[in-house]
Amino acid sequence: MDSGVESTGLRAKPVAYIFSEDLVKISSRLPSNRNRSFLVYSLVHAYGLLTTCNSQAPQRFLVVRPRPAGTKELLAYHTHDYLEYAMNRSGDAQNLLEASEFGLEDDCPMFHGIKDYITQVAGATLTGAAVIRNDISDVAICWDGGRHHAKKARASGFCYVADCVLAILFLKRTVPSAHPLKKPRVMYLDLDLHFSDAVSQAFHKPGSTTTAQVLTLSIHHTAPGFFPISPLATLPDVADPAFDPFTLSVPLKAGASTKTFLRIWPIIEHVKDIFRPDFILVQCGLDGLAGDPMATFNWSLGGEGSLGWCIQRIVHEWQGKKMLLGGGGYNTPNAARAWTYLTSVAGGIPLSLDADIPEYSGYLHFKPSFTLDVPAGNMQDQNTEEYLRTIEATYEGILSVLHSRMVSPTL
Repeated sequence: MDSGVESTGLRAKPVAYIFSEDLVKISSRLPSNRNRSFLVYSLVHAYGLLTTCNSQAPQRFLVVRPRPAGTKELLAYHTHDYLEYAMNRSGDAQNLLEASEFGLEDDCPMFHGIKDYITQVAGATLTGAAVIRNDISDVAICWDGGRHHAKKARASGFCYVADCVLAILFLKRTVPSAHPLKKPRVMYLDLDLHFSDAVSQAFHKPGSTTTAQVLTLSIHHTAPGFFPISPLATLPDVADPAFDPFTLSVPLKAGASTKTFLRIWPIIEHVKDIFRPDFILVQCGLDGLAGDPMATFNWSLGGEGSLGWCIQRIVHEWQGKKMLLGGGGYNTPNAARAWTYLTSVAGGIPLSLDADIPEYSGYLHFKPSFTLDVPAGNMQDQNTEEYLRTIEATYEGILSVLHSRMVSPTL
C-alpha cells in the first residue's frame, strides 16, 4: 500500500527521541493503557529506527534521556493541593471525598507509582521542549506525553498531569539569547478524537481583543454526551462575546475519514500561516484511527488526508520547531504501529505500510495481519458536504479576525 508519504532529504539535525527505560516502565502502568508504552518502544526498536549512525547511514535520531520534573516545575501550572494529594497518598489510604475532589476516581484511579508517573511524564515532555527551545534539535518526539485532559487541580480523562500545558508555558517564555528579546509564539494542534479541553481552557481568553502568544486548535469529535463536555468544543462563533480567535476548534461528525481531513486541512494551514508560530506542539492521539475501541472516526495511516500525511507536512513543510506528543489510543498494537510509523516519517525515512512486523518478542501482538498498516474500515462518513461548507464558511470569518489581530499585534 502506498503510504502517500515520500522520503525527504537529510535533516540538518537529528530528531530528538525522548526515551528511557524508567519512562517506559512507569508509563506502561497507566491504568487506561497498560503496557502500551512498552509495545510502542519495542516496535520502534525492532525496526531499527533508533540505530546510531555509521559510515553508510546518517544519524536520523538522537535518543535523549529525560529527567523527572521537579515540584517547582509542576507548580508552574498545577496547584500544591492537587500535587500533594496525588503524589503523596497511597491508593489504600485515600479519603474518598478528597479523591473525588481531585478527580482521582473512576477513569483516573490512584495506582501504584502515580508519583513517578506524574514526574516522569511531565519531565519527558519538558525535556522535549527544552531540546527544541535550546536548538539541540528542530523536532522532538515524546509518545508518553500529550495528556490533554488534566486540569490545574484535577485529573480527568485518563490524564494525571498537564504536560502539554507545562510545555507550552515553558516555550512561551522570552528567549534570553534572542536579540532583540522576542516573545515566542506557540501553536498547539490536537489530533485526538477527544477535544483538548484542559489545554484549550488553560489559554482561553474570553472576549479578549489582544494578540496572544499561544494558539490552540483542536480537531475532534463532539456530540451530545460525548466526553469532554465543553462549550469550547463546538464550532467557534465570532459573534459570541466570549469568542477568542486564539482558541479554536474543528468539531467533526462520526466516521471522519482521510477525505474529511484532506478537505479541512487548508483551514489548519491558513491558521498556521497567519499565526506564524515559533514552536508547534502536535498531540497525535490515535483514538480516531479505524479499529480503535472508541469506534467513532475512520481515520487511517496512509494516503492523502491520513494521519501520516498530516504529520509529514507539519514536520517537513511547516516553519518553526515541532514536538510530537502521544495521547489517546486504546488499540495497543495499532498505537505501536502508528507511532512507529510517525517516528519514521518524522525522521525522513518513512517505513512502507506494507512492511512486515519484525519477528521479535512482541510479534504475536500484531496478529492477524502482522503488517504495519492501520487501514480504514467501512464506516460511513457523516461529515456531509453541507456540514463541511459550514465549517469553511465559519472559518472565513475566524481567519479574518485572526489576521486583523496579527497585523496589529498588541503583545
